[in-house]
Amino acid sequence: MKGKRLFYDLYLNISTRRLIITAVLLAFVVGLLFYFNDVRKTLEDREKKYAQLYAESIRFFIEKNPESDCDYTFVEEVISANNTVPTILNTGTYLESQNIPFLSDSSKNLTPQQKNKYLKEQAEIMKSEHTPIEFKIGKDKGFVYYSNSNIVKQLKYFPYILIFTFLIFGSLAYVAYSSSLKAEQNRVWVGLAKETAHQLGTPISGLMGWIEVLKINPKFDTSIGDEMLKDISRLETITNRFSNIGSEPTMKEENLGELIENTVEYLKVRISTKIKWTIINQLEAPYLQKVNRNLLEWVIENLCKNAVDAMTGVGNLTINISKNAAGKLIIDLADTGKGMTNNTQRKIFNPGFSTKNRGWGLGLTLAKRIIEIYHSGQIFVLNSQVGQGTTFRIIL
Repeated sequence: MKGKRLFYDLYLNISTRRLIITAVLLAFVVGLLFYFNDVRKTLEDREKKYAQLYAESIRFFIEKNPESDCDYTFVEEVISANNTVPTILNTGTYLESQNIPFLSDSSKNLTPQQKNKYLKEQAEIMKSEHTPIEFKIGKDKGFVYYSNSNIVKQLKYFPYILIFTFLIFGSLAYVAYSSSLKAEQNRVWVGLAKETAHQLGTPISGLMGWIEVLKINPKFDTSIGDEMLKDISRLETITNRFSNIGSEPTMKEENLGELIENTVEYLKVRISTKIKWTIINQLEAPYLQKVNRNLLEWVIENLCKNAVDAMTGVGNLTINISKNAAGKLIIDLADTGKGMTNNTQRKIFNPGFSTKNRGWGLGLTLAKRIIEIYHSGQIFVLNSQVGQGTTFRIIL
């Protein structure tokens, strides 16, 4: 139970860590957007002040008598200082502009009428972006239309570009970390499986030797020896399973329908007699495919035993074997047990997770590894309802 707790605590710690990292990343993204939005607003306010100062300078120029001895140097400097904010001056009698890229590039080729038409179009666009700044010239009114500079406009999209860049590098780092973690987990599985197979091999060889010694005794009941050999053969099968898990398994062409039927027949007489077994083989011809017999039998056995546990030894277990439209083998194992919640369904293939009081939570993890990694198939919960039962599906 300590081992089970260790695996499950490890899973919980990883899940908690993911939640914390996700929360931190979300806080970072929100903070980044807020910061750059605040910077953009500050620059927009500054550019608005530029436009207001420009409008006030124009008003001052127009109202004062050009022949007066007033020093216009400062006002001229204010007007010329604006080299980033696009502005259009409309006094009702003429239009003047600053920092309009199109005009600076091609104004020589435009007639006055074309220039005025273009400025009026741009003024309407600027009006939709910002309220024009109004100033009075005697009894008349003038307007300064303005737009944000290219820098401010680009700053609006900069945080999203930055976040997108972080996401790309973050995704690459996550893929690298996940690959490293999976490789480490695979090494643990391989080492554990090989060591188990090695440890089982020695006592099995010893037991077989002792049985042969017992058979030499004429008083020894040979039928007992035969039964003991069956149990040892079973142990050898288990050893082979662990050996195959710990290395690249050998694949041989098997009749899968027959293999599944034989596995179920073997289990029938060794599991609760209160279980009603139903095998529906819809394959019209032998379905031959290269598989590892020991490992595939292990998966079927594991799912059947889990189903029996879910039904507490009483109920119906149906195994349906068929082919889908793509010609792939479909194995459905349906029980009438207690079923699972959606939350449980998401966790059942995680190492260390088990709904049983006594269990390591590794059976379905191994089954998933056998089907998906070694046989390039799929295994998942097709459907499950609390109190009605569960159906697992294997696709090969």
